[in-house]
Amino acid sequence: MQKQWLTIWTIAKITAKAYFRNRTALYFTIAFPLIFLFVFGALFGKSTNVSFKVGIINESNTTFSRTIAKGLESNSILKVDSSVSSLSGAETKISNNQLDAAIVLPPDFGQIANGHPAGTADVYYDPSDQSTAQALSSVISSIFAGINNRLVAYNPPLKVATRSSSTTITTPFDYVFSGMLGFAIIGIGIFGPTNSFPEMKKQGVLRRMRTTPVTAAQYIIGNVLAYISVGIISVVILFIVSKLVFHLNMYGNYLGFAAFTIIGIVTIFGFGMAVGGWAKNEQQAAPLSNIVAFPMMFLSGTFFPAYLMPVWLQKASSFLPLTPIINGLRYIVSGDKGFFQLGPELLLTGAWIIVIYFVAFRFFRWE
Repeated sequence: MQKQWLTIWTIAKITAKAYFRNRTALYFTIAFPLIFLFVFGALFGKSTNVSFKVGIINESNTTFSRTIAKGLESNSILKVDSSVSSLSGAETKISNNQLDAAIVLPPDFGQIANGHPAGTADVYYDPSDQSTAQALSSVISSIFAGINNRLVAYNPPLKVATRSSSTTITTPFDYVFSGMLGFAIIGIGIFGPTNSFPEMKKQGVLRRMRTTPVTAAQYIIGNVLAYISVGIISVVILFIVSKLVFHLNMYGNYLGFAAFTIIGIVTIFGFGMAVGGWAKNEQQAAPLSNIVAFPMMFLSGTFFPAYLMPVWLQKASSFLPLTPIINGLRYIVSGDKGFFQLGPELLLTGAWIIVIYFVAFRFFRWE
């Protein structure tokens, strides 16, 4: 037994050394996920600083309309283009994507009605960008709601109050971070072995190794240990950058986070091992690895939340191996659950480990 584990440990050290000497492999397992981390961090790390570039056209000569125009110009959410003086000019800029929308105060805006200034502000927008128009209309409506309350005292009987369901304070980047970890684990666990094993078969490395007393199980377990070390280094780098640059909020237990990360790496590596160990060459490995990786990459919550998908697709994607991994990491990071509270996630990943390593051991080829 001791000799068997010594063999496994030797294979792990040799594989890890070879991996860290491969600059291409290091780029795709460390640098490439870092690039995505900075891209999504830039998108979601400061998501509260939302602004709209607009033009304000005041066609009314009332004092009230001029006050409203100045108030809109001073609003931090609205970036007003002072060069816009007409609706036709604003429409041209909107069509050229130089403006998000134009706010027009018509000639009757601010005239007295029922003892108070009244009027309707028109928002002109690009019909292909409905979301911007809705968001901008909500912003202006909230501004006007405050003015209306000052003009006409009104206490609505029905109100809405928003309250957090969690005691932790999370940011959009905290949610994205777990998806980036999932993306890194895919790069390590699937694209790593599916690129290296067919190349070693082509060079005859595995054929020569087959003549030694090394078994397929020893070789696979040794590679699992090597890729765990690579994955831990990659995740640690991502974690440190996220804490220092994007101020990641880590509420969970670090030991539980590390343990579940290792489980995730072992699970996904099994798929890479199954494909890379079975494929005879790169022509077989490349399409199979894409077929395995891309559904998980786009349906498991890596780049966007699963709740944006249709209900039937959400249910189907919940059984993908990467989904419980990302969900489990997200639960730990947000502090909602501890490691031993991840019952469904641990059960599903455990089931996938049993199934995929049975396949990997059964169909491994030395050449």
